[in-house]
Amino acid sequence: MAFIGRLHPVLIHFPIALVIVAVVAEAGATARVDQRWRTVAIANVRAGAAFALLAAIAGWSLAQTPGTETTTLLEWHRWMGTFATVLTLAAAVASSRRPAVADLWLFRISLFVAGALVAVTGHLGGVLVWGADFLHP
Repeated sequence: MAFIGRLHPVLIHFPIALVIVAVVAEAGATARVDQRWRTVAIANVRAGAAFALLAAIAGWSLAQTPGTETTTLLEWHRWMGTFATVLTLAAAVASSRRPAVADLWLFRISLFVAGALVAVTGHLGGVLVWGADFLHP
């Protein structure tokens, strides 16, 4: 299990990028009413959901590795990452259903909230690894 946990930093960057690209593409689809943007968003959110699940499993394994101190920051990072993964999976599932207004709104809301959570969770992960003063001289 420790080996799987150590893969978390490697695995997490790809789903972060995929979810952010999906958010940007869906924003483009909404603003321009262009189905091609939505196709990009759907492809990215589906791939992002699969990789997010792997990264979340690895992250939980890493947090349970002996010697890892369970801090409040780690708990926030862990649970926000879990919720981001669940919402990304929800967006992926909603994208695979028949195009209906309710499914489209479920897709959009879960995707945009997941995108916000991914950004905040990624920031917390960076603080865990590099410290809060990393950018300060």
